[in-house]
Amino acid sequence: MKQLICWAIAFALAGNFIMAQEKQVFIIDDLILGGSTYHMRQPETAFYEWWGDKLINLNTDKAEDLFSLEDINRIIAKSGFENSVIRNMLHASFPYATRPVVVFKTKKNIFFINWEKQTLENCITFSENAENTDLSTATMQLAYTDGYNLYIASSNDITQISNDGSNDIRYGESVHRNEFGINKGTFWSPSGELLAFYRMDQSMVSTYPQVNINPKGNDSRCATIIPDKYPMTGETSHKVTIGIYNTTEKTTVYLKTGDPTDRYFTNIQWSPDNKYLYVIEVNRDQNHAQLDCYDTKNGNKIATLFEETNDKYVEPMEPIRFLPWDGSKFIYISRKDGFNHLYLYDTKGREIKQLTNGKFEVIDFLGFANDSQSILFTSNELHPLQNNIYKVDLKGARTLLDNGKGWHKATVSESGSYFIDKYSSPEIANSIDLRSTNDVTNCKNLLTASEPWDEFNVPKIEVGKIKAADDKTDLYYRMVYPTDFDSSKTYPAVLYVYGGPHVHTIDASRHWGVNGWSIWMAQQGYIVLTVDNRGSEHRGLEFEQVTFRKLGVEEMKDQIKGVEFLTSHQFVDKDRIGVHGWSFGGFMTTSLMTTYPDVFKVGVAGGPVIDWRFYEIMYGERYMDTPQTNPQGYDDTSLLNKAANLNGKLLIIYGGNDMVCVPQHTQTFIEACIKEDKYPDLFIYPTAGHNMYGNERVHLHNKITQYFNDYLK
Repeated sequence: MKQLICWAIAFALAGNFIMAQEKQVFIIDDLILGGSTYHMRQPETAFYEWWGDKLINLNTDKAEDLFSLEDINRIIAKSGFENSVIRNMLHASFPYATRPVVVFKTKKNIFFINWEKQTLENCITFSENAENTDLSTATMQLAYTDGYNLYIASSNDITQISNDGSNDIRYGESVHRNEFGINKGTFWSPSGELLAFYRMDQSMVSTYPQVNINPKGNDSRCATIIPDKYPMTGETSHKVTIGIYNTTEKTTVYLKTGDPTDRYFTNIQWSPDNKYLYVIEVNRDQNHAQLDCYDTKNGNKIATLFEETNDKYVEPMEPIRFLPWDGSKFIYISRKDGFNHLYLYDTKGREIKQLTNGKFEVIDFLGFANDSQSILFTSNELHPLQNNIYKVDLKGARTLLDNGKGWHKATVSESGSYFIDKYSSPEIANSIDLRSTNDVTNCKNLLTASEPWDEFNVPKIEVGKIKAADDKTDLYYRMVYPTDFDSSKTYPAVLYVYGGPHVHTIDASRHWGVNGWSIWMAQQGYIVLTVDNRGSEHRGLEFEQVTFRKLGVEEMKDQIKGVEFLTSHQFVDKDRIGVHGWSFGGFMTTSLMTTYPDVFKVGVAGGPVIDWRFYEIMYGERYMDTPQTNPQGYDDTSLLNKAANLNGKLLIIYGGNDMVCVPQHTQTFIEACIKEDKYPDLFIYPTAGHNMYGNERVHLHNKITQYFNDYLK
């Protein structure tokens, strides 16, 4: 451990560099996802799956010595599915720890194959239009949505659970705009006999008119409307209820939550015995959360186990997790002491113990280790830029399970006795180890990838710390130097920014987490600086909440501290400073250009928020409250009020069907600029959403670079 601490201290105190070499140059396709050569320039990786505690290699046409793809396709064809061909092992899963059954999913079938008997044990056939699929391996049933309604398919039939689904009323989908950690809309009970699901009534929500410019059909010349239910801050929100369908009795009950108006039902979890459903409810002000228990037979509320409040906001992101060896206790993850930590509770709602504590954040819950009765998780305890794997027992004793370096992700075996440790660091492109949770010395390396950029002239990358605008908080920066950097020359510089909640841009992963565009710009002769300002993730609640009710204000101050650090170097041309970011980064870019017009000469803002009044309720009101309760904050952060300040060259880019930062943001800013006799530039990807993919993404980054080359270089 002493060596690990020394590494962290040395890293924190000194800049760290990857020296450029005289080798071949990149093309943009090497660096941008969607480029024709992008995947060739990524580190080698490998894929594995757990069958109980046995690790299955999925990187060839054979799954260890168990079966081959040829075996699987022969069994499927022999069972009457000649047109269903499994083309690689990467779709395989092994859900039954004690049974030799592998599961493969195709576009309209799920096959359960017994490789020892060489037979098809079961097959579920479902709609080709199925979305939001959710498989219960306990009962071999598949829940899915089709045309806004909810269905359950088994080997025998398909049951339609709802009948009134529409764009106004949706079943089985993620709700509350995917906030609060919500990413699905169906939840199978452990037995697989009961299915909890969301029903979202958004008939009362304002409709935003997205446009389809390429409609299909016989008479498809005229563009059509795509009605998008978009609840903007301060306006009417949707209403959510939770149903429970009994697959045996063919009946549905709804939780008796009362009037769902302005209430968020999040983080659903079943009790191990299937009798109770636990839901974390958050009020619309998002300053109060409570864990409620409901009876799954009749939907009655049993009890509120505990409540959590904060004068700014609470944000439960994880459901409770019951201990596998003791169903009367569960793990709750909260930032109630200022940092994200694990707590042990019983089903009476009594806090038994805070299992992790300190000025660090638990980042990912991984599972349980049954033998040692421990909880497995990752955290940045060793260093704010790292993510390392730990276990903690019920007494609070923590054990580091990885090598103490870099950024780690883990996949845990059935019992929790073993895990796959996939990590990278500034020195390691990609490494995969098989490790034991019971013996930290038990490690088998499965892959250590070579660095695919070694043949290229990689620019120098420096990581270090500066002080925030409060002159006391440490911020991390990453500076990418021009390829073939010469300190006697002066260079233009670009501030690459995101700056918002739930995102960090710098970490101790491969090449310090640098994005490909920064490398591309360095090769064009730019210095690229990135700063993770206050408000970004993994640094504690106080670090994040300093932006409350004034998004962008403190963040900009911190970014300006970054610019001051940047221009303190004699090789930086103070008259050629640019800024670029996307989404929240687009908001930051436009904000910086109009708040500090004498600092930035050129900016490129992608998919920007322009006025938080136009953003959605759940995210916007968490950080800004409502326009009715915080009118000054909304006015101060609205870029419509700052259009007159624009002096430099600004390009705004957005997707024509952006359902996250709707086009109204950019369009109203352009209108404000016209009124103020300002001349920003505009570029649209007509059919894209909030992000661009494939060749459009390469085109996008060429466009951004071209703009800086035209006006900053």
